Amino acid sequence: MSKVRLRFAPSPTGALHIGGVRTALYNYLLAKQAGGKFILRIEDTDQTRYVPGAEAYIIEALEWCGLRPDEGPGFGGNYGPYRQSDRKALYEKYAQQLLDSGHAFYAFDTPEELDARREQEKEVGNHNFRYDPTTRHSMRNSEALGAAETQRLLDAGTPYTVRLKIPTDEIVKIQDLVRGEVQFQSNELDDRVLLKTDRMPTYHLANIVDDHLMEITHVIRGEEWLPSTAHHVLLYRAFGWEDTMPAFAHLPLIMKPTGKGKLSKRDGAKLGIPVFPLSWQGETEAESFVGFREAGFDPRAVLNFLALLGWNPGTEQEIFDLEGLIEAFSIEKIGKGGARFDYDKARWFNQQYIMHTPDADLVTTLKPLLAEKGVHQDDAFLLAFVALMKERATVYGDFWEQGYYFFQEVTTYDTKAVKKKWQAERVPLFEQLRASLLALGDTGVPEIEATVKNFLEVNGLGFGDVFPILRVAITGTTKGPAIYDVMALLGAEEVDRRLAKGYAVFNAL
Repeated sequence: MSKVRLRFAPSPTGALHIGGVRTALYNYLLAKQAGGKFILRIEDTDQTRYVPGAEAYIIEALEWCGLRPDEGPGFGGNYGPYRQSDRKALYEKYAQQLLDSGHAFYAFDTPEELDARREQEKEVGNHNFRYDPTTRHSMRNSEALGAAETQRLLDAGTPYTVRLKIPTDEIVKIQDLVRGEVQFQSNELDDRVLLKTDRMPTYHLANIVDDHLMEITHVIRGEEWLPSTAHHVLLYRAFGWEDTMPAFAHLPLIMKPTGKGKLSKRDGAKLGIPVFPLSWQGETEAESFVGFREAGFDPRAVLNFLALLGWNPGTEQEIFDLEGLIEAFSIEKIGKGGARFDYDKARWFNQQYIMHTPDADLVTTLKPLLAEKGVHQDDAFLLAFVALMKERATVYGDFWEQGYYFFQEVTTYDTKAVKKKWQAERVPLFEQLRASLLALGDTGVPEIEATVKNFLEVNGLGFGDVFPILRVAITGTTKGPAIYDVMALLGAEEVDRRLAKGYAVFNAL
């Protein structure tokens, strides 16, 4: 099994969709499980769709997720180049091989001629014109024109594409590792373009040539590529590479949260959820998207969530670290049906990872986020802070959103809660409590708790009479960690200052 080699082959046409990350993850898991190699190949043959910065984004996203390639651009390897634009001469060579063997032909049809033919077909009721064995001989190609005219056009430098010559009346069978046997009737296939007029290959030619030369053993990709697999099998056959053809596994779609329709890149903006691993800054606001990283997710939680979008371990276990996923993963347990993108479930996974992450590791993660807010506290304070907040946080941003008051002035008060409890005649009592707390100095929770309980007992007050006042004055809200813990961490002088400010606000209500 040491020869197992899998590749993730994205196109640098923009941000990497979260479905692409799942594809990369499944390739990575199978490769590592078999002691094989996980390869990154950049499929950038379509230069019209190339987006600057997309390749760097893809690599950063994979590394953030912990899916570091064994081979690829910037990672080394003995099967490079790993960028298809650097392999152009190879594809021309193999296209010529197909031409010489009669499995491909020259097509001189211009885009305008093809458009005109489609319009002609529409006029007679055919809205699905296809370049295939039934129309091939009525087009301008080497099959219809003959050797002499073809050579004349080539000598004249006439632009051409190279198309795959589809055989007639054949059944193309694929034994898909997810879907079982899949059959295609060759008469329903088109003469797919393999080499474009700019001498760059299409996905189909480059994909097969590269998989063969890179000795890829398994191709795991999205189900949208399943219809093209018949062409790929025919290409393997045409090259005489059937014995080394990789095993195919086509993954189910990731569906919208509603379960209806494929989750698209645009759905993130529409639904207010991340559908990319990292944020992407497009040329316009409509083309810019927030990623899971920037939404406050732990990459381990994202991988755990994605792994279960289409794969079922066959047990009740839900929490898997990467090593656990490698051990448990199997293609046989990937479902055929679409998997619903449940964002609430993703947040649940993230919450679990936050709760079970050591406090010191959380401090390391949060320091840069807090620094962006101008917070530069010492580690002892931050360790105590995360211990109080970690079970309340779902994403990393919650530490600030729900606990900003540990680091700066309270900006808003829950006055509705205060109005129910604040009574002018009790102001002297609350001032007395404030003085008692200040007199304690910086101390621990037991001393603070004892002082407050004694105050309640002496003055015949209940917890409900006092606690909302203390909590809102100190934190601005009735929610949060135990107020004794908050007071101990903030210190006596800061608590005294906040109580004084809070009482003043409440008196003005």
